[in-house]
Amino acid sequence: MRIAVTSVGRTMDAQVDPRFGRAACFVVVDTESMEFQAMENSNVDAGGGAGISAAKVVIEADAKAVLTGNCGPNAERTLRAGNVKLYTGVTGTVAEAVEQFKAGKLTEATGPNVQSHSGMNS
Repeated sequence: MRIAVTSVGRTMDAQVDPRFGRAACFVVVDTESMEFQAMENSNVDAGGGAGISAAKVVIEADAKAVLTGNCGPNAERTLRAGNVKLYTGVTGTVAEAVEQFKAGKLTEATGPNVQSHSGMNS
């Protein structure tokens, strides 16, 4: 399964970025092989719509789940429409987050955990 983890850097040792739409990077990991690809998030400085655009990037990367700290309602709706599961409240490194996911220690979000535009001034 391919999952996307929001990240402050391009490696598995980078910390999980607490923001979804304005995360510095997405690290897309194959949970079976542990091969990964880091993608810069071009939506970091977007004036608006960063969450929706970021969700589209994740969907196009064929990720089936997102691990992040926080996710707003517009991004959450877009992910849900793309059949991507959302896990919020995730902390630690990308590698630690992936291991927690694989071990079944993360709980799927039932909705957004922040309001729209909460990451704009972070």
